[in-house]
Amino acid sequence: MQLDQKNLIVKRPHKEVYKCEEGIVKLFESTHPKADVFNEALNTARVEATGLDIPKVKEVVQVDEKWALLIEYKAGMTLEDMMNSDPANLEKYMEQFVDMQLEVHSKKSPLLNKLKDKLARQINSLKELDATTRYELLTRLESMPKHDKLCHGDFNPSNVIYGKNGKMTVVDWAHATQGNASADAAMTYLLFALKDQKKADLYLKLFCKKSDTAMQYVQQWLPIVAAAQLTKNNEMEKDFLMRWIDVVDFQ
Repeated sequence: MQLDQKNLIVKRPHKEVYKCEEGIVKLFESTHPKADVFNEALNTARVEATGLDIPKVKEVVQVDEKWALLIEYKAGMTLEDMMNSDPANLEKYMEQFVDMQLEVHSKKSPLLNKLKDKLARQINSLKELDATTRYELLTRLESMPKHDKLCHGDFNPSNVIYGKNGKMTVVDWAHATQGNASADAAMTYLLFALKDQKKADLYLKLFCKKSDTAMQYVQQWLPIVAAAQLTKNNEMEKDFLMRWIDVVDFQ
């Protein structure tokens, strides 16, 4: 498989994404763990099996001694681009975004890893937090209700493709787990808040209304998912995330 730089569509610290005749190629850095690449392919295949219309994994290949995923191409704009280019219709797009997330949460995939286990591992790995804070976060996590809904883990408008026919599809299932939908919503709120507090507040209001969930319940997850996001070691996010962890009311 030959990849041309002119077909590069996304460049991130650990991967590059190309468009080619066969579909979309996610090419990972040579330092990226091989197990993570195969796990993403497995996660995506398991989500496919739920019946959601998502871009299907076609194969796992090596390109220039780097691991890559070949994934079906879905034409369209990201919902993020549409929100930014047509701000007058932000609320309409946000409603569609929330409806799509609720459709994801309506599915089950019993072979996926459990979200609670993943969050516990991430919190335990955080040496930026002292042992007392980690203990309090883990205690809060353990007290939260255990659910088994399909959770995307990185549900944000850049991962929703809006097709020309108006049909939406969700991409990038690397972080998919089964667990509590409100934890998934808390992560989405946090991802919005890192960029735009107004959008974050609109999202949370619509999610809670459409899912009939108390806003306070989603907010209880925020310190936990902020700690999980901290493991991505993004220096630009660190102060913001630490503030969310600091507001924990450990009573």
